[in-house]
Amino acid sequence: MMITQVMQPLPSSTEAETGLNPKRFVLWLMIIASIMLFAAFTSAYIVRRGEGNWRVFDLPTAFTINIFVALASSLFMQLAYRSAKRDELERVKLFTFLTLLAGIAFIAGQWIGWGQLVDNQVFLTGNPSESFLYVISATHFFHVLLGLGFVTAILIKSYQFKVHRKNILSIGMCTTFWHFIGALWIYLYFFFLLNR
Repeated sequence: MMITQVMQPLPSSTEAETGLNPKRFVLWLMIIASIMLFAAFTSAYIVRRGEGNWRVFDLPTAFTINIFVALASSLFMQLAYRSAKRDELERVKLFTFLTLLAGIAFIAGQWIGWGQLVDNQVFLTGNPSESFLYVISATHFFHVLLGLGFVTAILIKSYQFKVHRKNILSIGMCTTFWHFIGALWIYLYFFFLLNR
C-alpha cells in the first residue's frame, strides 16, 4: 500500500530569508519610496521658504475637513480587516464599501479645496509657496487614487467570497497602504499649517 503525502508549498526565498511575504515586501518598498519622496518635497519646501519671496495664505476649509474624512476611512478599513479575520463576510463588504465611499469623498474634498484656492487667487503657477502646495497635494491625490483602486479590488473580491480568515493577505496589505495615505495627509496638512 502506498502512502501519499500532501506536499506543502515551499516559501519563496524572500519569504524564507525575511519572514515577509514577497507581495508585502514590495508594498513596504513602495511605502518607503513614497516617504522618501514626500520627505524630499517637504525639505525642498522649507529650504525654498527660507530664501524669501514667499506668500502666506490660508489653507482651504476642504483640506481641514479631509482630515476627518481620512480618519473615518481609516477606521472603516480597519473594521473591514478585523471583520475578515473573524469571517464576518457581510461586515467585510459593508466596511470596505464605506471605505470606498470615504475615499471618494476625500477625492471630492481635494478637488473642492483646489477650487477654494483658485477662488482665493492661489494658483499653481503663482508664488513658489502656491506651487509647492499644489504639487505636493496633487502627488498625495495620486496616491489616494491608487489606494481607491486597491480598495475597489478588495470590495470585488469580498463579493466573490475571497476575503476571509484564510485569505487575509490582500486586505491586510490594502489596510496598511490605506492607513499610510491617511496618516500622510494628516502629516502634510499640519506641515503646511505650521510652515506657512
